[in-house]
Amino acid sequence: MNFQIASNTEKKNIVYIIDNVSELTSIHTLDLKEKSFCEAAIEADEKIIWLNRFDHYEVIFYIKKKTTDWQTNEALRKAGAQIATSCNQHKLVEMCIHNHSTQKDAAYFLAEGMALSSYRFVKYRKDSEKAQSTLQIISFEAQSLSASEVNRLEVMTQAVFKARTLVNEPLNFLSADQLAVEIANLGKEAGFSVKTLGKAEIEQEKMGGILAVNRGSQQPPTFNIMEYKPAHFLNEKPIVLVGKGVVYDTGGLSLKPTPASMDRMKSDMSGAALVSCSMYAIARLNLPLHVIALVPATDNRPGENAYVPGDIITMYSGTTVEVLNTDAEGRLILADALHWAKRYEPVLVIDFATLTGAASVAVGEHGMVCMGTASDALNDAFRVSGFRQYERLVSYPLWEEYGEMIKSDFADLKNIGGPSGGAITAGKFLEHFTDYPWMHFDIAGVSFATSQKGYLPSGGTGYGIRMLLDFLTNYSQ
Repeated sequence: MNFQIASNTEKKNIVYIIDNVSELTSIHTLDLKEKSFCEAAIEADEKIIWLNRFDHYEVIFYIKKKTTDWQTNEALRKAGAQIATSCNQHKLVEMCIHNHSTQKDAAYFLAEGMALSSYRFVKYRKDSEKAQSTLQIISFEAQSLSASEVNRLEVMTQAVFKARTLVNEPLNFLSADQLAVEIANLGKEAGFSVKTLGKAEIEQEKMGGILAVNRGSQQPPTFNIMEYKPAHFLNEKPIVLVGKGVVYDTGGLSLKPTPASMDRMKSDMSGAALVSCSMYAIARLNLPLHVIALVPATDNRPGENAYVPGDIITMYSGTTVEVLNTDAEGRLILADALHWAKRYEPVLVIDFATLTGAASVAVGEHGMVCMGTASDALNDAFRVSGFRQYERLVSYPLWEEYGEMIKSDFADLKNIGGPSGGAITAGKFLEHFTDYPWMHFDIAGVSFATSQKGYLPSGGTGYGIRMLLDFLTNYSQ
């Protein structure tokens, strides 16, 4: 998707944004009959009105203000998705946005919905060219959006698209090794450093969680370290991002059922895609922050010398863990990464993981479960960013009673806590490996969609990137 400020909008396909019928008079291409027609359509509760000019289209979009600004902005995104769908039906390549409304950021949010809904993953289709979105250019009348806003929109869109593609790639392409290659390519393109530890180095570091999960695979694990450290940054100590990189999860010997559970398990590295592509955006946007990202990566299979329920493993931290379910593997590899993060003495660590079915069952596809030990002020800032980007958060507690549920008779911890409170006991397990301000986001319910809904496509969604970038942008200010 290409974004630009239009120098000349004559005879371009144009969408005019208004929030009052009186603003129709500022659209000089409308004659009196057309204004009356649009007024009547708006009165009849039509929000999107298409006018065929034969050599181009003009669209009138009427914003109906919602109870809150964040709901109004989401309505704009959804309307953008509707307009993009019609653009594709009409085989339009470009659409120019004019904001005549009193909503200052209306053009941005409408364009965001148009762009995000235009993503297609067609790499493996014979009809890939035909299946692509025809809408390739979104332009803006000069007063509708600034150059810096256009740049931010372009970078954010590219980051989300890249994350969606990583999630959509199948295991027979995206092994842990290939994920490391893709992360290195992101670093080269955006300008952040990448170091990858192979299996021998992971063994040397004694990262017992990663090695245990990898034992069932013929493919080696990787541990990926990204760093963005601009010449001038505001945080004395780094912010660390951690993403779960299970490139495919069979459940190991605690095998998942199929088709209900295993079919979409290529998406179990959505946390890795999220933090890697967020690093891409952080660097491209030149945020004045020192940020490090960690991605432990492996697949989880029942073959080779697979770890079994009842095994006791020694984690990178030295903690012993009794494995009671090999399908609770994400927390094992994340725990090693969270312990690794201690060496940076971070001001904040943020992890993202498709960690539990319990989180998905609890809040479905409408939000992320979060918990952690960060300050109330940071929790509030995350929640505000979640609402602003409509990637909303549901906070869970980390009461000490949940810690009792993961105590083992035979080791320091066990890797599951029982049939209830599964999302929280998983978070409580991760907390054990932290000694810094920390936030955990369980994205199991939102990272992958089975059908397109609005501007979220079928497949990988990239959900959480916009929330994180919003939080970091405001943190840096």
